[in-house]
Amino acid sequence: MLKGFREFLMRGNVLDLAIAVVIGTAFATVVKTVVDSLVAPLIASIGGTNVNGLAFHIVDGNDKSLVDIGAIINALIVFVLTAAVVYFVLVVPMKKIQERRARRADTAEDEPEPLTTDQQLLVEIRDALRART
Repeated sequence: MLKGFREFLMRGNVLDLAIAVVIGTAFATVVKTVVDSLVAPLIASIGGTNVNGLAFHIVDGNDKSLVDIGAIINALIVFVLTAAVVYFVLVVPMKKIQERRARRADTAEDEPEPLTTDQQLLVEIRDALRART
């Protein structure tokens, strides 16, 4: 059981996944800060002079009944930006690398090594023997 786990860890996919998680988490923090500092005030300004911006109370005077539409919009923006960066920084380059590897593998298989003189003679002999029968 431990051998299988070790092989799984050494396969390389786990390392790629760990790097993606770390980069994604770090970038999510950056995006959240930008959204909270720049986008959130802009969205709140759409609400006018209302202190809550795009938020409203279902029951007046009850802070627990606050519905914050601006926070939902901010969360969606953070998600979309994080997903876009992960896609364009990690997924697209990995696809290009895999395509290059596949092309190299195809070209390596398509081009056989040239025959030596001995091999050419053997091919001629084989063809001559086939022609006789």
